[in-house]
Amino acid sequence: MYTLKSEREISKIKDSCKIVAEVLHIISKEVVPGMTTEDVDKRAYDLTIKLGAKPAFKGYHGFPKTICASVNDEVVHGIPDSRVLKEGDIIGIDFGVVYDGWYGDSAITVPVGNVTAECKKLMKITEESLYKAIDVCIPGNRIGDIGNAVQCHVEPHGYGVVREFVGHGIGRALHEDPQIPNYGKTGTGVKLQAGMVIAIEPMVTAGDFRVKVLKNNWTAVTVDGSLAAHFEHTVAITSNGPVILTDRTHLI
Repeated sequence: MYTLKSEREISKIKDSCKIVAEVLHIISKEVVPGMTTEDVDKRAYDLTIKLGAKPAFKGYHGFPKTICASVNDEVVHGIPDSRVLKEGDIIGIDFGVVYDGWYGDSAITVPVGNVTAECKKLMKITEESLYKAIDVCIPGNRIGDIGNAVQCHVEPHGYGVVREFVGHGIGRALHEDPQIPNYGKTGTGVKLQAGMVIAIEPMVTAGDFRVKVLKNNWTAVTVDGSLAAHFEHTVAITSNGPVILTDRTHLI
């Protein structure tokens, strides 16, 4: 069962989301070849504490770090470590905080130095699909409309939409109902209502959509070794349409 949030509660979630947006904005500009994924994680942790929040992922079901750092064929839940980022890599950074008892969650995929045209296109199409999905987040539409918007933008490019991992409701908990798949049929699923707050997060592969989880029981990679990209925003559904709570455009 999902819960509808009041305007005051949405404002509280937005406070958390502002911190998420600021940290992602900063670290996205700092990623360069020669850094380790642990370096990126430490920077995110230090900024989170400085801004008065707590990392949402650290300790969540035993996850050991502040961010999920997923490089190249890693789709989601990559664990930061001593891996050195190289020129031409792409890295998905998934990050959340809890602030005053409310959660915020967002993800970006960024280039490490100069990357290929293939990488740039994959990131561009994936991010565009997120905004296509957000555009249909109006009361009266359904969950299936969100996933369909992602699919219809991604698949004509020959890309795959990951099925095993989905978006989610968010608020007092990091993961709440309803689940938000990145695929689906229009007019199906839970009806969207004003007061819902959801995290939409397309995970897109350059090849086969299937993934497998590595022996660390966290990191999901593409089965065919193809590149993957991941973008996410926390979105409030209001009577006036969707509001992106983790918006970073004002920081650019």
